[in-house]
Amino acid sequence: MADEKKDPKGGKIFNFKFNFSWLYFLVFLGIGYMLFSNRQSSEPEKIEWQQVQQMIQEGDVAEITFVRNDFKGEVKVRPERLAKYADQFRGGVPPKRAPQFFFLVSSKFDPEQSFALLNGALEPQDQFKVVIKNEERMWMDILQMILPLLILILFWVLMFRGMNRGAGGPGGGMNPFNTGKSTAREAGKNEVKVTFKDVAGLYGAKEEVMEIVDFLKNPGKYTALGGKIPKGALLVGPPGTGKTLLAKAVAGEANVPFFSISGSDFVEMFVGVGASRVRDLFRQAKEKAPCIVFIDEIDAVGRARAKNGGFTSNDERENTLNQLLTEMDGFGTNSGVIVLAATNRADILDQALMRAGRFDRQIHVELPELKEREEIFQVHLRGIKLGEDFDVSFMAKHTPGFSGADIANVCNEAALTAARRGHEAVLQQDFLDAVDRIIGGLERKSNTILTPAEKRRTAYHEAGHALVGWLLPYADPVFKVSIIPRGNALGLTWSLPEERKNWTQTAMIDKMCMLIGGRAAEEVLDGEMSSGALNDLERMTRMAYGMVQYMGMSTKVGPLSFYDSTGSGGYNLVKPYSEKTAELMDQEVKSIVDNVHKRTLKIITDHKEEFMQLGALLLEKEVIFAEDIERILGPKVKPAEEDQFQKETPEA
Repeated sequence: MADEKKDPKGGKIFNFKFNFSWLYFLVFLGIGYMLFSNRQSSEPEKIEWQQVQQMIQEGDVAEITFVRNDFKGEVKVRPERLAKYADQFRGGVPPKRAPQFFFLVSSKFDPEQSFALLNGALEPQDQFKVVIKNEERMWMDILQMILPLLILILFWVLMFRGMNRGAGGPGGGMNPFNTGKSTAREAGKNEVKVTFKDVAGLYGAKEEVMEIVDFLKNPGKYTALGGKIPKGALLVGPPGTGKTLLAKAVAGEANVPFFSISGSDFVEMFVGVGASRVRDLFRQAKEKAPCIVFIDEIDAVGRARAKNGGFTSNDERENTLNQLLTEMDGFGTNSGVIVLAATNRADILDQALMRAGRFDRQIHVELPELKEREEIFQVHLRGIKLGEDFDVSFMAKHTPGFSGADIANVCNEAALTAARRGHEAVLQQDFLDAVDRIIGGLERKSNTILTPAEKRRTAYHEAGHALVGWLLPYADPVFKVSIIPRGNALGLTWSLPEERKNWTQTAMIDKMCMLIGGRAAEEVLDGEMSSGALNDLERMTRMAYGMVQYMGMSTKVGPLSFYDSTGSGGYNLVKPYSEKTAELMDQEVKSIVDNVHKRTLKIITDHKEEFMQLGALLLEKEVIFAEDIERILGPKVKPAEEDQFQKETPEA
């Protein structure tokens, strides 16, 4: 291989690196050539002893070499007579090197007597030379026995080299005997540049993790009072919230060895490899204690055992989990080794893994709130040239529910958008367009996507969502409405969800009314329904079943919940309720949806004039904002108890 580099003078320098893969390829190629190449120009042709006698009698033979222990003779033809036998060779081309023919005889053949009689019957100029020998084939026999074994070993080495390529630690490289070694990578003191200063938000989680680092730096501070250093901490949270980033910060802050590995690295196709790698990982950790071991995506190996009903049982994974449980808290001791792990599927982890003494702490890494999002924006805006109109607080307010990874994507997408538009700096509008693109998808600007009738129906559909959401107190405040197709959606109504932790039944009903507002608007407009409300109906139905089956918000079913938060049910094919209860729940869901539908129809009918104005404005502008809606409908309706609360506590 050659790496192209440029010298200071502008020329190109090719740095050639030797790759052992080419050597293996050449070895296989050579073996294949020796075994399978066309042998017509190198190997002699077989003939019978009678034909040899006839060739001798005609004076065409120059020399015969006979091997006693093989009962084989090789015939060398006189060069001037070789053309006579051209038709007996493959392709009509005689071999360039002697011998040209060979023959086989029985064990009773007497070469001395036979060749002497044949030579005696010839004229002196036609007589041939006779060589009789015993061939020594010891090394050839040994090579024939060893060569297949060498080929198998070479193939095995190549297979393991491809499997372990890129793996760090003792398990890497091309040695097949290191398969059971740990592939964890050890981070030195100066290798990881991420520190806690680079982790924005995550106040509680960051404090917990910083305390673990302090345990290792100053253990006497805690053990002096009789406390024990925790053995493990589990980082739990949705994807993109910064679990792995926290672990990197620990590696950057801790002045102790830091081993990092993924849960899938333990499980291989070979039995016993996973358990062996777990043992080797903790052996290395004990040798360098105090230290930290970080296992990313631990659910790959820590899934609950015997919860799959035997359908997809994987004994190798379960054996690996058993070994991990033993190493974390078994008969032996692991003093000074703290295990950090990250997962977004804590509900499926084995209970033995979650108990105290193994993962003593569960650190919840949740989606960032308003202040945390603002800090995360500040981190990802480093290096981005911002316009004068950019307001980081405004962007933090308009990205509710975004994770740290989503915010990083928004910042990068805004920079790319500004570059495409030829801006000298990234403007506020570039960030807003980036948010739209991430939420709704790429804008489709073709004029042939919607017919005039479809565009009209889409405009009033979205107007229905906006009107109902604006007039109901617990519905999410509408920020923007668009009928420009994005992704699979023909139109979108953007809301700013309130960051609530507890939803009342009234609030959920208001949200369901907003979801079905588009379908109800179509009925009020034309008296006909369309397929445009598919996603809205799906979300509303799922919410209604959640109210009845999980949250106990039904007077007929009662305060019952059939939600399995622990995952202990596994793949249970039997429902935890009777058929009569199932029918009752279906009736309750149907009743809730019918009441929501009637209420939404009444809201739109009572405000039909404003509804028509909103639809007409959407058809004209294609995109309207909260200010446009407020001019038609007035201020957004807020919950009465929140207004009362604000009156009683104005400092809030």
